[in-house]
Amino acid sequence: MAAGAAAGAAARFLIDKRVQTLWKSVFPWGTLAVNVLASLILGVVTAAADGATQQALGIGLCGALSTYSTFSYGSLRLAEDGFTFLAAANVLVTVTTCLGAVSIGFALGR
Repeated sequence: MAAGAAAGAAARFLIDKRVQTLWKSVFPWGTLAVNVLASLILGVVTAAADGATQQALGIGLCGALSTYSTFSYGSLRLAEDGFTFLAAANVLVTVTTCLGAVSIGFALGR
Protein backbone atom coordinates (compact mmCIF):
# COMPACT_ATOMS: atom_id res chain seq x y z
CA MET A 1 0.00 0.00 0.00
CA ALA A 2 2.85 2.40 0.81
CA ALA A 3 4.44 1.92 -2.61
CA GLY A 4 1.11 2.66 -4.27
CA ALA A 5 0.70 5.77 -2.14
CA ALA A 6 4.20 6.97 -2.98
CA ALA A 7 3.55 6.50 -6.69
CA GLY A 8 0.15 8.20 -6.43
CA ALA A 9 1.53 11.23 -4.60
CA ALA A 10 4.35 11.67 -7.11
CA ALA A 11 1.96 11.23 -10.03
CA ARG A 12 -0.46 13.76 -8.53
CA PHE A 13 2.27 16.38 -8.24
CA LEU A 14 3.62 15.80 -11.75
CA ILE A 15 0.23 15.60 -13.49
CA ASP A 16 -1.15 18.64 -11.65
CA LYS A 17 1.87 20.78 -12.50
CA ARG A 18 1.91 19.65 -16.14
CA VAL A 19 -1.80 20.29 -16.67
CA GLN A 20 -1.67 23.71 -14.98
CA THR A 21 1.32 24.61 -17.18
CA LEU A 22 -0.58 23.65 -20.33
CA TRP A 23 -3.78 25.47 -19.34
CA LYS A 24 -2.76 28.61 -17.51
CA SER A 25 -5.99 29.53 -15.75
CA VAL A 26 -7.39 30.29 -12.32
CA PHE A 27 -9.55 27.17 -12.76
CA PRO A 28 -7.87 24.16 -11.05
CA TRP A 29 -7.58 21.96 -14.16
CA GLY A 30 -4.72 19.92 -12.67
CA THR A 31 -6.73 18.98 -9.59
CA LEU A 32 -9.68 18.04 -11.76
CA ALA A 33 -7.45 15.88 -13.96
CA VAL A 34 -5.93 13.89 -11.09
CA ASN A 35 -9.31 13.38 -9.40
CA VAL A 36 -10.94 12.10 -12.60
CA LEU A 37 -7.97 9.84 -13.34
CA ALA A 38 -7.99 8.45 -9.79
CA SER A 39 -11.74 7.81 -10.03
CA LEU A 40 -11.33 5.96 -13.33
CA ILE A 41 -8.50 3.81 -11.97
CA LEU A 42 -10.43 3.11 -8.75
CA GLY A 43 -13.42 1.92 -10.76
CA VAL A 44 -11.28 -0.50 -12.76
CA VAL A 45 -9.40 -1.75 -9.69
CA THR A 46 -12.57 -2.23 -7.66
CA ALA A 47 -14.14 -4.34 -10.40
CA ALA A 48 -11.08 -6.26 -11.54
CA ALA A 49 -8.80 -6.78 -8.55
CA ASP A 50 -9.06 -8.18 -5.06
CA GLY A 51 -7.05 -8.43 -1.86
CA ALA A 52 -3.60 -6.91 -1.76
CA THR A 53 -3.76 -5.60 -5.33
CA GLN A 54 -6.99 -3.76 -4.62
CA GLN A 55 -5.52 -2.28 -1.45
CA ALA A 56 -2.24 -1.23 -3.08
CA LEU A 57 -3.88 0.34 -6.10
CA GLY A 58 -7.26 1.39 -4.70
CA ILE A 59 -6.29 2.69 -1.29
CA GLY A 60 -2.61 3.42 -1.92
CA LEU A 61 -2.34 4.72 -5.47
CA CYS A 62 -5.82 6.22 -5.90
CA GLY A 63 -5.97 7.56 -2.36
CA ALA A 64 -2.74 9.50 -2.86
CA LEU A 65 -3.46 10.44 -6.48
CA SER A 66 -6.84 12.01 -5.72
CA THR A 67 -7.17 15.04 -3.53
CA TYR A 68 -10.44 16.10 -1.96
CA SER A 69 -8.79 18.69 0.24
CA THR A 70 -7.16 20.49 -2.70
CA PHE A 71 -10.46 20.35 -4.61
CA SER A 72 -12.25 21.89 -1.61
CA TYR A 73 -9.62 24.57 -1.08
CA GLY A 74 -9.51 25.40 -4.79
CA SER A 75 -13.27 25.87 -4.86
CA LEU A 76 -13.17 28.07 -1.76
CA ARG A 77 -10.28 30.11 -3.16
CA LEU A 78 -12.16 30.72 -6.42
CA ALA A 79 -15.24 31.90 -4.51
CA GLU A 80 -13.25 34.16 -2.18
CA ASP A 81 -11.40 35.69 -5.16
CA GLY A 82 -14.71 36.61 -6.79
CA PHE A 83 -14.86 33.75 -9.29
CA THR A 84 -18.19 32.48 -7.97
CA PHE A 85 -19.23 30.93 -11.28
CA LEU A 86 -15.92 29.07 -11.61
CA ALA A 87 -16.18 27.86 -8.00
CA ALA A 88 -19.65 26.45 -8.64
CA ALA A 89 -18.53 25.01 -11.98
CA ASN A 90 -15.56 23.34 -10.28
CA VAL A 91 -17.84 21.62 -7.78
CA LEU A 92 -20.37 20.53 -10.40
CA VAL A 93 -17.81 19.42 -12.98
CA THR A 94 -15.62 17.58 -10.46
CA VAL A 95 -18.45 15.65 -8.84
CA THR A 96 -20.10 14.81 -12.15
CA THR A 97 -16.97 13.75 -14.02
CA CYS A 98 -15.56 11.77 -11.10
CA LEU A 99 -18.82 9.84 -10.72
CA GLY A 100 -18.83 9.21 -14.45
CA ALA A 101 -15.18 8.15 -14.44
CA VAL A 102 -15.60 5.65 -11.59
CA SER A 103 -18.68 4.22 -13.32
CA ILE A 104 -16.83 3.85 -16.63
CA GLY A 105 -13.83 2.35 -14.83
CA PHE A 106 -16.02 -0.15 -13.03
CA ALA A 107 -17.66 -1.17 -16.32
CA LEU A 108 -14.25 -1.56 -17.98
CA GLY A 109 -12.96 -3.61 -15.06
CA ARG A 110 -15.78 -6.12 -15.35
